[in-house]
Amino acid sequence: MNADDLALGADSEVGRLRAVLLHRPGAELQRLTPRNNDQLLFDGLPWVERAQAEHDAFAAVLRERGVEVLLLSDILTETLAGSGAARMQGISAAVDVRRLGRPLATELAVYLRGIAPADLATVLTAGMTFDELPIGPSAQSLVRRMHNGVDFVIDPLPNLLFTRDSSFWIGARVAITALALRARVREASLTDLIYAFHPRFLGVRRAYESHTAPVEGGDVLLLAPGVVAVGVGERTTPAGAEALARSLFDDDLAHTVLVVPIEQTRATMHLDTVCTMVDVDAVVMYPAIRESLSAFVIERADPDVQITGPTPFLEAAAAAMGIGKLRVIDTGLDRVTAEREQWDDGNNTLAIEPGVVVAYERNVETNRRLEASGIEVLRISGSELGSGRGGPRCMSCPIARDLV
Repeated sequence: MNADDLALGADSEVGRLRAVLLHRPGAELQRLTPRNNDQLLFDGLPWVERAQAEHDAFAAVLRERGVEVLLLSDILTETLAGSGAARMQGISAAVDVRRLGRPLATELAVYLRGIAPADLATVLTAGMTFDELPIGPSAQSLVRRMHNGVDFVIDPLPNLLFTRDSSFWIGARVAITALALRARVREASLTDLIYAFHPRFLGVRRAYESHTAPVEGGDVLLLAPGVVAVGVGERTTPAGAEALARSLFDDDLAHTVLVVPIEQTRATMHLDTVCTMVDVDAVVMYPAIRESLSAFVIERADPDVQITGPTPFLEAAAAAMGIGKLRVIDTGLDRVTAEREQWDDGNNTLAIEPGVVVAYERNVETNRRLEASGIEVLRISGSELGSGRGGPRCMSCPIARDLV
């Protein structure tokens, strides 16, 4: 099958993966310093060359299993090269008049409109400092005259590595999300213009677009065809989850949405940090929340929706999926080991087909328990990739899966 002939979309987390969008870490990670890494949502300063090698190995594992890997930087460059409207949209999102003042913003936008597509893609992802401005001091711009040279005139986007969050596919449609934290807001503008203007995605319809109520893709699990779980915690709000549910119902993309409250902490920023699907009837789950995880069940009803609960998540999920019981594979029986491996994204697996997942090799106990339960584990290194608190699922946006 020709890659361009692939049917785009997904109805589950585990259907055979055909194509995926990744972002190979680049110059944006080199912007991280001890002064800004917390603000930019990284727990440390990754060794960039090693992170790139680890990501290359991740992509190679996927390609070896027949998955087409699209790299965001390449797709972005192609989009900017082929569409003047895409260039204008990307520049408009990056050049903040409120921060820069109108004189500098106008000069910067004019400059960016004239550079090569690959260079523009680099600026939009890696950002730009005042020292890197090709525009000299201006009598008209107070901001330009008073800047600190290493400050950012355009912020970098180091979290682009986690392509799951700014968009996800459900059915044959793509949902563009609204990211909660300032450091990540502009990521969605890049995925938006890619889906709007790249030839690969021409004609693709949108499932959900919100510019107000935060929803992030790491909180959205496609448990089964028509059944979606949405975590509500640090990143996705109740209003965002409700808006997403109503949109999915309106477009006939789901019949049941489970809204799952999760702790609002760094360790559990998204639902997929504590639970991911590894087979059509199985999840890997952090045992500390197994009994306490609950769900509000939203279902379509005439003339509006019906909301019940909260009820135990595992029971609600199995009932919505139409199965007797959801198999649960814990990350470890020992509490300390389970907590360590949850922090290191042991629950954040990427299924490439039913019963086959990609996982970080460092989570030895979780991987052993997965294999003991009949799940094939494809191990990758993540000592540097994991510094942004994300695993294989976070780093991947499936754009084509076989139906289950």
